[in-house]
Amino acid sequence: MSVYILGVESSCDDTSAAVINGTSILSNVIASQKVHAEYGGVVPELASRAHQQNIIPVIDTALKRAKIHKNQLSAIAYTNGPGLLGSLLVGSSFAKAMAYSLGLPLIEVDHLQAHVLANFLEKNGEKKDKPAFPFLCLTVSGGHTLLLKVNDYFDMETLGRTIDDAAGEAFDKAAKILGLPYPGGPVIDKLAKEGDPKRFRFSIAHLPGLDYSFSGLKTSFLYFVRDNLKGNPNFIEENKADLAASMQYAIVKSLGNKVEKALQQTDCRDLVIAGGVSANSGLRNAMQELADKYHRRLFVPTIDLTTDNAAMIAVCGYFKYLKHDFSTIYAAPYSAARAKLQD
Repeated sequence: MSVYILGVESSCDDTSAAVINGTSILSNVIASQKVHAEYGGVVPELASRAHQQNIIPVIDTALKRAKIHKNQLSAIAYTNGPGLLGSLLVGSSFAKAMAYSLGLPLIEVDHLQAHVLANFLEKNGEKKDKPAFPFLCLTVSGGHTLLLKVNDYFDMETLGRTIDDAAGEAFDKAAKILGLPYPGGPVIDKLAKEGDPKRFRFSIAHLPGLDYSFSGLKTSFLYFVRDNLKGNPNFIEENKADLAASMQYAIVKSLGNKVEKALQQTDCRDLVIAGGVSANSGLRNAMQELADKYHRRLFVPTIDLTTDNAAMIAVCGYFKYLKHDFSTIYAAPYSAARAKLQD
């Protein structure tokens, strides 16, 4: 019997809806908000207003592309957090109302868990290899950096986390310093391919254990560029590719150092990366090198599944549906990561 799950994602500035059958994607629609680019970052109030405009047409399009009627749905899954509260309220409120009106089970999904489980999605009905439990997962995005030991779909043990800024935030901050457009991560990645990653050296935090820190790296980059601009006003323009490559190298090196430690300390046979920053080519190459060095299999989502999308929400909902793990309309959205993914 087919299990059709509608996923709704609205944690930040992308409004997304997807329909899956089991773990196979039937549709995955994303409406991005361009308005934030001129502000150099997401403006929460503008984001929530745009979600209100986008939510109905996005869900309607997802159902049409999946070629199913809303009455064929088995359940509705939605992002309940972490994220921007105003944005989350739009998606969660609509999902609750729709599920209630159709008499369908409602499933709340943790955004960070969904990023990890995106690696279990399939496209076009094609079967693929999937990571075996327990596996090691590096989850990296604009708001979170977590190193997890994933024992089961919903048993994720935090081995390390950032104690201050996220890796994705470091990319965006570096891009802003260089005068690059928002979001800066993809632009840094593109420029880095043309530059020398060892031209400049930036501070990498060496914390005990498996925790991360990127605030010192951001400060190091800012002061370095500022000091060089005093002597040469054209310093950024003349060295933009090398600066991007060197900063990317430092961020990836910092991430890789802890992953390598975790590979040495755990019994995980598979290595997984997830989250928006997992689209970065430098990080993908570094993780492949580590996987090869330690004879592990590497799993990485396709580029369209690395950023925020509803298909990952739907697949998380699917695994909860199999367990009959349903929520109620009284579940409140939350902005910060839950303790079970932080301790």
